[in-house]
Amino acid sequence: MSGNPVFARIQQDLNENPVVLYMKGSPMFPQCGFSAAVVQVLSDLGVKFKGVDVLVDPSLREGIKEFANWPTIPQLYVKGEFVGGCDIVREMAASGELKDLLADKGVLV
Repeated sequence: MSGNPVFARIQQDLNENPVVLYMKGSPMFPQCGFSAAVVQVLSDLGVKFKGVDVLVDPSLREGIKEFANWPTIPQLYVKGEFVGGCDIVREMAASGELKDLLADKGVLV
């Protein structure tokens, strides 16, 4: 894994930012409904996060899928841990589990 420059870049993002969302588009201009939905969930919770647009780099778009062994985008990471994609994030938000996870990780104040 360390020999892959895309994985190294992803790991650096995860190390430097408590919450990272790999998405299509940017938080201000999501390019797909699933990315927009996760941005909305995080915004509703008041979570600051780094949005990474996978559309600008095809190697990143494929690399993030391999990195998490997860086939779809968006992908949410909290403190370096893969949380899930759109459906999982929405379900966790609805049940309160996402808020608890963010609080446990020291992200939500």
